[in-house]
Amino acid sequence: MRKILLSLFFVSFSLLAQNETFDLNYYLPDDVTYNKDIPTPKSIVGHEVGEWHITHDKLVNYMYALASASDRVTIENRGTTYEGRPLILLTITSFENHQNLESIRQNHLKLTEGSAGSLDTSTMPVIINQGFSIHGNEPSGTNAALAVAYYLAAAEGPKIENILQNAVILLDPAFNPDGLQRFASWVNMHKSNKINPDPNDREYSEAWPGARTNHYWFDMNRDWLPAQLPESRARIATFHKWYPNILTDHHEMGTNSTFFFQPGIPERTHPLTPQKNQELTGAIAQFHADALDQIGSLYYSKEDFDDYYYGKGSTFPDINGSIGILFEQASSRGHAQESDNGLLTFPFTIRNQFVTALSTIDAGVALRENLLNYQRQFFQDARKETKTGALVFGDEKDAAKAYHLAEILKQHQIKVHEVKKDFTLNGKNYKKGSSYIVPKNQKHARLINAMFETRTSFKDSLFYDVSAWTFPLAFNLDYDENVSLSNAGNEIEEIALREINNISASNYAYLMEWHEFYSPKALNQLLEKEIRVKVALKTFTLEGKTYDYGTIMIPVQNQSLNKTELASAINQIAKNSHIDITPVKTGLTQGIDLGSNSFETVKKPKVALLVGDGVTPYDAGEIWHLFDQRYEMLLTKLDTRNFNRTDLSSYTHLILPNSWGSALDKAATKKLKDWIKSGGILVGYKNAARWANSNDILKVKFKSTSDTAKNVTFEYRSKYFGAKRIGGAIFETKIDRSHPIVFGYKNDKLPLFKNSTLMIEADPQSYNNPIQFTDNPLLSGYIHKETLKELGGVSAFKAGSFGSGKVLLFSENTNFRAFWFGTNKLLMNAIFFGEFM
Repeated sequence: MRKILLSLFFVSFSLLAQNETFDLNYYLPDDVTYNKDIPTPKSIVGHEVGEWHITHDKLVNYMYALASASDRVTIENRGTTYEGRPLILLTITSFENHQNLESIRQNHLKLTEGSAGSLDTSTMPVIINQGFSIHGNEPSGTNAALAVAYYLAAAEGPKIENILQNAVILLDPAFNPDGLQRFASWVNMHKSNKINPDPNDREYSEAWPGARTNHYWFDMNRDWLPAQLPESRARIATFHKWYPNILTDHHEMGTNSTFFFQPGIPERTHPLTPQKNQELTGAIAQFHADALDQIGSLYYSKEDFDDYYYGKGSTFPDINGSIGILFEQASSRGHAQESDNGLLTFPFTIRNQFVTALSTIDAGVALRENLLNYQRQFFQDARKETKTGALVFGDEKDAAKAYHLAEILKQHQIKVHEVKKDFTLNGKNYKKGSSYIVPKNQKHARLINAMFETRTSFKDSLFYDVSAWTFPLAFNLDYDENVSLSNAGNEIEEIALREINNISASNYAYLMEWHEFYSPKALNQLLEKEIRVKVALKTFTLEGKTYDYGTIMIPVQNQSLNKTELASAINQIAKNSHIDITPVKTGLTQGIDLGSNSFETVKKPKVALLVGDGVTPYDAGEIWHLFDQRYEMLLTKLDTRNFNRTDLSSYTHLILPNSWGSALDKAATKKLKDWIKSGGILVGYKNAARWANSNDILKVKFKSTSDTAKNVTFEYRSKYFGAKRIGGAIFETKIDRSHPIVFGYKNDKLPLFKNSTLMIEADPQSYNNPIQFTDNPLLSGYIHKETLKELGGVSAFKAGSFGSGKVLLFSENTNFRAFWFGTNKLLMNAIFFGEFM
């Protein structure tokens, strides 16, 4: 009987897709009435929900119209995306609650404070943060948000009144406005009048890079913890403004799947997440099951995904006293598509998201006191677990990196103090102005632990995402987890990059050390002003100060600017980049003199980045973002489609990001080889090393591994191979600080992120291994014990000549997700100093 019903169910959707006879009633419950004065989505956007994919501009128009018409709804704009789209948030609750909203919020925040014991949660509303479609090409969530918002504004009767009286709903209809707009444009422009569900139709195959990502091609559902993107910063601010009890994260998955809701796989829950969190997640799941049962939708739970990495929308709440809920709907990837479960229509995907959005609200109201009490208990327990003392992090040579980590902590409402005065601990120097102290005894003790811990033992060997993200390692900072609070100065209220004092004019030269994160930005600005600069290939001491490898020297003589103009330009650049530039009076040093041939002239680069089919969008986007946002450097994106027609002669450098398959055909490969032979510098990542080797550009020896499964059943074969993967962990490398690729690094060890099993054999000549994994390199995260043995001693970088040009290859991604500040400079070294390697 159930099979017959399901067959009829999918037949009805087939007719629905072809004739488009549905209306809003297809989604809405019929156990309430609806206020006719509240505008329907169609009355504002011009089409029914699911008839077309909603564009972000129309979505915003409707939400503002709804807020104007309903006293249950208020709307705010919390900022803009990189493309200038508003990041709106609706607050939906009863009219009476709106009149007292700030008092409700302030009272709710007391649950997170130490004085929460006396609060009477029986009278407090539950706070539910509902978020949709953080991946732009997973649009059923955002389209469902239209119907959810209408329902909450227009429904009438005792049921909805009870909901609105006992809940404050924070509705974020589009986590990713730029990606949503990109995808809606794609599928709408390919929609046929008679909808074609053939998966081979162009509608269901987006052009590169796809619309999953934001403007710079970042997967924003990995940025909740690092919070490097404007969209993330807006929603993190909302989270910490309210501390919702539930946060939902509506996604899509493969077309041949059904519907997933959490809990995920139990063994893959982070150990810092309390068991009570998972129990409440399971209790909420029963409401989803009941709701989906009523409409006959297939679903599953506990068999997929996980609750491990705290940088995802469904997991970030779990370390903050809330319940994160992931929804994954099988995707139509357009308006209708054939699937293993019958014809999958866009309205059907929307309906499942709509139904579970409402079941979340029902669960939140029904479990209201349990959720509120759990939140209070979470923060009370966190304080009890907390030890006294503090942790410290910093870099005596690089204030900017330390600042950016402190900035992340401040975004998460973590208390940060300045260092009272310079001190040394365990051989590391912590200087005031470039170091910070974080007290352990504060309400976010668990979050601090999650961000700073190094973990190398795990219950499960499979991870949906990375297994390590230890922030001080990602930033390559000195740090210690046990420091006395007596070293702490004032708490920092407003954090900012350090101000640079005026620099005195010199008659001889200026020196700029290469340690600071923004040194490449300053160097690029000098070169853009056609100021002649040189780089020191050796160390020296001048006027009582020791200058490291990579120090930039700016002579005063023979510049296009006169002495006064040069001094003014250097002052401006130093202040813009927040770095020190030192005027000197003489070229006579201890070591190499300033006129030595060990100072090489740095040339202005013109850099191109290969993008398009075959190139990994994430990796390419991270590089684009680094150049454009961090260092304000021009970067030309060359598409693989047009590469054979592009004149490369004006480019000094070409970056080849990681790729799948072959991003370059034979003609493009020959073109690139000719360019390198003529003096070009190729910088390649990960699989680019395989490409360079197979095309006889630079011979690379890879470490091969044998893998024979023994005593592994057919059922567990995927787990066996999954355990051999490196999903994302942190490893220690030793570096040759005299090599230009690591100029600017003060320590002889460098933490490196690795998320593949690609391994380059070390060169027999030690000086050709400037970045080499140590013998026992694991710092944080999971790696199979056999793979760990193989990794010890392999190289992470290889350089060589090809004709008159250079080939510089990295085995790892040094720009991971915009928060690996610690290795960003490696790429800049390849750009500015590549010809000296």
